[in-house]
Amino acid sequence: MAIAFITGAGIRIGSAVARALGRAGYDLALHAHRSVKSLEAVAEELRGLGRHVSLYAADLSEPRQVDELGARVRADHPTLDVLVHNAGLYERAAFESITREQYRTMLAVNMDAPFFLTQALLPSLRAAAQPLVVHLTDIGGERAESHYAHYSVSKAALLMLTRALAVELAPHVRVNAISPGVVAFPESFDAAARASILQRIPMGREGSVEDVARVVLFLAREAPYITGQVLTVDGGRSAQL
Repeated sequence: MAIAFITGAGIRIGSAVARALGRAGYDLALHAHRSVKSLEAVAEELRGLGRHVSLYAADLSEPRQVDELGARVRADHPTLDVLVHNAGLYERAAFESITREQYRTMLAVNMDAPFFLTQALLPSLRAAAQPLVVHLTDIGGERAESHYAHYSVSKAALLMLTRALAVELAPHVRVNAISPGVVAFPESFDAAARASILQRIPMGREGSVEDVARVVLFLAREAPYITGQVLTVDGGRSAQL
């Protein structure tokens, strides 16, 4: 039975990816930090479909917890078919106000955790027939937006990690990234902010977390020759000036 490990799987994109892979027949290892109760609900839903689901809690901003998480997942799952780095930190802050702690935490969650979790789980990935690593990135890693300097830096680094690992881990382990656009507005965005963003999307609407989940499933099941790529799911927003 194929097995997938997803970080940040309790809510939003992570839970949609877990459901999509579970419905496609994957057993699941699911991680959360602040959304453990939601994660348990996702797990119960998938167990109802006959899937085996193991749960893990860890703060990915803490290196020790990242190392412990990697060791636990590797021990529980000597073979790992899909690894989805979905957990991420998103924060608006003026450049002059960003502290070293804010910067450290942003890079730790968005860049360091994927780096060292993949490293820890590499033996399990290499034991699989067609292993896949997926990074969830963002248009902010390629195009600057005011008040998100530390966030953009972390996602730009993740894009390069995608390409670097696609080269170094080939030909056996594939590594790709998915760059979602507006598929789930942050709760802090009011109606005016949402309307302003939607005006800049050629398709004229918000996407869904399921749109992203379907791309993960495509990469896992239908795209054995795709590696080192960033698949953008944004309704055309990044295609225009």
